[in-house]
Amino acid sequence: MPLELTTAQLAAILEHCRREAPLEACGILAGRDARVSRVHPLTNADRSRTSYLIEPREQLRVMGEIWDRQEELLAIFHSHPASPAYPSSRDVELAFYPDSRYIIVSLRDPGPEIRCFLIREGVITEEPLEIIE
Repeated sequence: MPLELTTAQLAAILEHCRREAPLEACGILAGRDARVSRVHPLTNADRSRTSYLIEPREQLRVMGEIWDRQEELLAIFHSHPASPAYPSSRDVELAFYPDSRYIIVSLRDPGPEIRCFLIREGVITEEPLEIIE
């Protein structure tokens, strides 16, 4: 089942990624049954152009909200300001949520490029992403 994002949700993700450039941006997508209901732009604690680490207190707060709303962690997103929308070796190493999708937004020219992946036990599988109105 493809992950479903609305055009407004996609716009919010792109806005966050562009605002944080040239650093990597990151965030969490919550919802149910592969349909995103909320976009959570978060702080990259690494403050890096080539890696991200979601700020732990923010992640804890958002995970609590997801639990309280009886939603699911559907995806973790981050940007690659100057590289392709494909998981880096570090992205694979730090993919701690095997049931979550990982969305990567490349901002390199002619960008943006948005791709969705599952990363399980070091294996990268591209997943469909559906943009709906």
